[in-house]
Amino acid sequence: MLKAFFQTDQGKVRSHNEDSGAVIPISASDVFAVVADGMGGHQAGDVASQMAVHFVKQHLDTYINEKETSSEIIHSLIEDANKEIYSYAQSHPECRGMGTTVIVLRANRNEVHLGHVGDSRCYRIQGGEITQLTDDHTLVNELVKSGQITAEEAEYHPRKHVVMRALGTDPEVEIDDLTYEWTTGNYLLICSDGLSNKVSTQSIVEVVNGEATIEEKANQLVTMANDAGGEDNITLILLHNDVASEEGASE
Repeated sequence: MLKAFFQTDQGKVRSHNEDSGAVIPISASDVFAVVADGMGGHQAGDVASQMAVHFVKQHLDTYINEKETSSEIIHSLIEDANKEIYSYAQSHPECRGMGTTVIVLRANRNEVHLGHVGDSRCYRIQGGEITQLTDDHTLVNELVKSGQITAEEAEYHPRKHVVMRALGTDPEVEIDDLTYEWTTGNYLLICSDGLSNKVSTQSIVEVVNGEATIEEKANQLVTMANDAGGEDNITLILLHNDVASEEGASE
């Protein structure tokens, strides 16, 4: 059985929440999850992120029936959501320039499939090891990869928040299609940069490996981001490939 919990928080500075997300269970061992962090326009970031999440929820069943693989389902959902958001922005002047990051993920007991645009992140936690599964589509990350700045310099770069890819800003979007293995006992964390910019990976590991419930762990991470300043909206989905549930199911 997979356990999942979604949490979003406005933070301590922003006047409204431009993040959106959802957990969509297909069965006890098959879960979709989506996180979107909106940007741009007069209160239009929340429009873009809500549209992305709504599109996934509205069309998921149809795409599951029409597409052969999880990767095809996820890629098509993101591709078509992009077209809808872009078209909406073009016909609503107040929303011109709006966009959103997005991660759409499907997890079963053995594999994780995900599509990714922007700088929201997905981490896998295996015991004391945490691995970032996604690559930030940001100007600063491109500078790091090209050797122009170090990873340490990137943390404090003045253009750290410049996103190079977003959903809804152009008619077409480039999507990272990724597949990973995960096993019983592992966790997945999908989050907006309101969390990843404020809570260290070491702190994430310590919280996730604690004795609390999955809901308490998610809430603790949000609290830590707020305690560190809370300048941005904070959104996360925590998933657990639960060993206890597996043992209970086999009894």
